[in-house]
Amino acid sequence: MNPRAHVVIPAHNEERTLPRLLRALAAGASPGELEIVVVASACTDRTAAVAEAAGVTVFETADPGKVTALRLGDEVLTGFPRLYVDADVVLSVNAVRALVAALDTPDIVMATPLPQLELDGVGPIAARAHRAWAHLPSVRRSGVGSGVYALDRRGHALAFPLPDVLADDAWVHRVIPAAQKTVVAEARAAVWPAATVRALVRRRARVRLGNRQLDRLGRPAAAGDSTGPRTLARLVRGGTVSAADAACFTVVVLADRAIAWFRRIRGNESEWSTDNTTRPSTEPELRAQ
Repeated sequence: MNPRAHVVIPAHNEERTLPRLLRALAAGASPGELEIVVVASACTDRTAAVAEAAGVTVFETADPGKVTALRLGDEVLTGFPRLYVDADVVLSVNAVRALVAALDTPDIVMATPLPQLELDGVGPIAARAHRAWAHLPSVRRSGVGSGVYALDRRGHALAFPLPDVLADDAWVHRVIPAAQKTVVAEARAAVWPAATVRALVRRRARVRLGNRQLDRLGRPAAAGDSTGPRTLARLVRGGTVSAADAACFTVVVLADRAIAWFRRIRGNESEWSTDNTTRPSTEPELRAQ
C-alpha cells in the first residue's frame, strides 16, 4: 500500500528516547501505512542503531543542526502529507491519522497536535511555569511546543526548503497563514519539558533568540501571540492560571531575557543541543480532550 503519512524524525543523540517514539508510531499501524525516516545528525551514541533495529529508514550525517537534518530527511521522503516530529516526544499512530484527516479539509495546509506536558519529576517552580505556559492563548491556538507539525503539499511549498534558522517550527508557523492552520483537539503529543528552572530558562532563551532571528528575516509573530503581563493577568482573573503559576512563569521569562541577551552578545546562538534534565521513564497515556 502507499504510505498514508510520511514522517521525518531529526535526532541528535536520542538513543534513549527515540525507541519510545518509534514504538508508539508502530503500535496499531497497518503494514506500509507510515514511511518513517530518521536522520541521525552528528550523533555520538547509538541513535542510528536503534532506528535501524526498529526497521525504519535511517540517514546518517556528520553535519550538525536540526534544520540540516530536516532538510536531508525531507529529500528522502516519497510523498505527502508529511510530518516533522521531534525525537524526544511521543506521538501515536492514531494522532498521525487525525492530523492527516485534518489536512483533507479544504484550505487547511498545516495541522498540529496539542502538547501534553508530562510533569512527573519536574521541579515545583518549573512545573508551575510550564502549567502557565500551556494555558497561553498562543499555545492553545497554535499547538506550538508539541514538537510536531504536519504539512500537505501546499503547506510544504510555503515552508520548504527551510532556511538556516534556529526555530524550524516557529518558521513554519509564521510563513503559513493562520486561516490555513488547524490544531487537532483529539491529537496529543506527549512532551517532557525542562525539569529544572535553569534548563527551562536556557531553553526559553534559545526560543527567544530564534524568534528574534525570524523577526529580522521579516517573519514577525502573529498579532495576539503575546506572553506579556496583560495576558497572564487576564488568565489569572479568569481563573485559568493560578497566581503562583503566573508568578513562576514571569520569573522564568525575565531570566530567559537576560540569558538570551548574554548569548547574543557572545555569538553563541546556533548550537543544537539536547536537554537531558528530564527523560521519560514510563510509557505515557496520550489523552484527548
